[in-house]
Amino acid sequence: MEYYSTNNKSSRVNFREATIAGQAPDKGLYFPCEIPKLSKQFIDKIEQLSKEEIAFEVIKPYVGDTIASSELKTIVEETINFNFPLVKVTDAISSLELFHGPTLAFKDVGARFMSRCLGYFVQHQNKKLTVLVATSGDTGGAVANGFYNVDGINVVILYPSGKVSKTQEAQLTTLGRNITALEVEGSFDDCQQMVKNAFSDAQLKQKLFLTSANSINVARWLPQQFYYFFAYQQWKDKNDPPVVSVPSGNFGNICAGLLAYCSGLPVKHFLAACNANDTIPQYLQTGNYTSKTSVATISNAMDVGNPSNFVRILELFNQELSSIKNILSSTSISDEETKTTVAEVFRTKNYLLDPHGAVGFIALQHYLKEHPGSKGFFLETAHPVKFFDVIEPVIHQQIEMPAAIQSIINKEKQSIKMRADDRDLKSLLMEL
Repeated sequence: MEYYSTNNKSSRVNFREATIAGQAPDKGLYFPCEIPKLSKQFIDKIEQLSKEEIAFEVIKPYVGDTIASSELKTIVEETINFNFPLVKVTDAISSLELFHGPTLAFKDVGARFMSRCLGYFVQHQNKKLTVLVATSGDTGGAVANGFYNVDGINVVILYPSGKVSKTQEAQLTTLGRNITALEVEGSFDDCQQMVKNAFSDAQLKQKLFLTSANSINVARWLPQQFYYFFAYQQWKDKNDPPVVSVPSGNFGNICAGLLAYCSGLPVKHFLAACNANDTIPQYLQTGNYTSKTSVATISNAMDVGNPSNFVRILELFNQELSSIKNILSSTSISDEETKTTVAEVFRTKNYLLDPHGAVGFIALQHYLKEHPGSKGFFLETAHPVKFFDVIEPVIHQQIEMPAAIQSIINKEKQSIKMRADDRDLKSLLMEL
């Protein structure tokens, strides 16, 4: 498998080169030259396969011969060694729980897969690799955990000051060692732009062996397909495919789902469930793409005004808006409706949503009202405890804190405060 830049189809690299580079030199995102087609037999017999067999079959074409099959199987097994249950919430709506990994968020899958691939690729290098990543919440903790103490790799995480939850901040700032957290006075979009600019800085590229762990990196983005297949494996009515609602911010997650669909996964329709940051809902309605300054919400990991991965969705459907709209809808959900729904679902269904999952639930609920008879699931992307400061006042009771959070929540924060300034970031990186 080869990958081209979304800005230049003639420049091609393999999986190893795309993973190490993170972003193409021309600032484009790497995209597979062809979309693998899974056999009908694979889909029909999916209930008989193990999670490991499913994941290996899905990812193998993308990796090609850059990683030996035996090593790739080990990487896959270590990536998904926790549960991905599909839990019934109402008669028509189920929750795909993606918070059973080490940092209680869906991003554990991509971060664990990527860290192991990079560890494999750099084991014979004589120069340390610096992983540079921006986070709006859960990416930082997942990346920090995935790369913690990995030989030959330093990790630098940029996050917007005051715009991540206390739990999220603790997960990305309390490890130390090879993990450096930068607390940026600005928004996630500022952090993301600083990362992109660093990759295009010739002096930095000469001094550092630099890559990204955001979902712009193919090794973070591609394995997110796994849990869509795990959900379908558990889906009871195979003759009536699900509607899938994905809480969406930077659009890497839903893009992976759409990629799985294009490879043969049965899905009736996708919903990109957004908060007040409605760039994509507006684009799908008007046909005009206008990036916006991000707005702070209680579903903070989705506070993205210019989602990087949407360019991959455009690429997947050959830039044809009509083709995208056939399979994808998008809607914007307010904080007020999110809070009301968290309280109502907890009271009536005894199911606790996190703010991001709640946005996905609401979008799916609205869609099913307009399409009676359909059923679907939403992605519950993080454990509610990660947003206890938002949820507890809504449900009027404390959330039981898992041991993984209890052990870090009161640890001393280790972060470096900085302005949203490319020069300041460059100066810091040059001193690593």
